[in-house]
Amino acid sequence: MNIDFVGRYKIFAAISLVIIIAGLLVMILQGLNLGIDFKGGTTIYVNIGKPYSPDDIRDILSSEGIDATVMQVGDNKQDAIIRMRHMENQEEIQKRLIARLKEKYDLTDERFSIDTVGPTIGKDLTRNAILATVISWVGILIYVGIRFEFKSGVAAIVALIHDVLIMVSVVALLRTQINSTFVAAVLTIIGYSINDTIVIFDRVRENQKKFGSKLSRAEIVNRSINESLNRTINTFLTTLFTVTALYVLGVESIKEFSLPILVGLVAGTYSTIFIAGPLWAEWNERTDRRKLAAAK
Repeated sequence: MNIDFVGRYKIFAAISLVIIIAGLLVMILQGLNLGIDFKGGTTIYVNIGKPYSPDDIRDILSSEGIDATVMQVGDNKQDAIIRMRHMENQEEIQKRLIARLKEKYDLTDERFSIDTVGPTIGKDLTRNAILATVISWVGILIYVGIRFEFKSGVAAIVALIHDVLIMVSVVALLRTQINSTFVAAVLTIIGYSINDTIVIFDRVRENQKKFGSKLSRAEIVNRSINESLNRTINTFLTTLFTVTALYVLGVESIKEFSLPILVGLVAGTYSTIFIAGPLWAEWNERTDRRKLAAAK
C-alpha cells in the first residue's frame, strides 16, 4: 500500500474545516447546549417505585414552564433523573415541581434526592475544563518536542486542537447537552490521539535515519503512515466496537460520555493519518525551500 497522504493534505484539511466552520456557525447563532454542570441548576433524582412514562413528567415540566430534561433510569426503569437549568425563583419552581410529582405518583420526601449546582460553580468548572485541556496540550508539546523535535510537537498539538474542535462542532450540530462528562471525553481523546500520533512520528524518525536524503520529507511521511496504517486502523476499530456497545447498551449517563468519545475516535484517527504527519512534512519542506532560495 502506497497512499499519497501528503499530496492530498489540503483536501483532508478542507473536509475538517467544513465541519468546524459549520459547528462554529451553530455556536454563534444558537450557542452550545450547556448542561447544568456549566450553567448551574438542579438535578432531582426521584424513586417513583413503579412503571411510569417519562412523557408524563415532561408534560408536568411543560405546564410549569420549566426547561429541563428527563431520563428514565434504574434497574426496572422505575426511577427518574430531572435536570433543571438555573432559573429565577429556582427554589419556588423546584418546590412546585416536587409537589406535582408527589401528587401524581403518591410519593414521600424520602423518594427525592436533590443536588444543586450554582452558576458560580458552573463558571469555575468551565474555567477548570479549559485550563485542564490547555495544560495537557502544553505538557504534550514539551514531551513531543523533547522526544522528537519542536515542529513535531506543534504538528501534534494542531492535530489535537483539530480533534477537540471537531468534537465541539459535532455536539453543537447535534445539539447534544454538554456536561462534565464531555470534558472527560475530550481529555480521553487527547490521550488516545497523541498515542497514535507519536507512533507515526516514531516511524518517521526511523525512516529518516534509514533513508536520509534519498527520500523527500513527503515521501518519508507517506511511507511512515502507510507502514503504520494497519496498526492505526486495527486500534481504531477495536476501540470503536467497544465504545459503540457502550453507547447502544448503556444507560443515559453512559451515552452522554460515549457519544463524544465516538466522535473523538473518528477525529483522532483522522488527524493522526491526514493532519499531523502531512503538516510536519509540508512545514519542513517549505523551510527547506526557503533555505535553498536564501542560499542561492
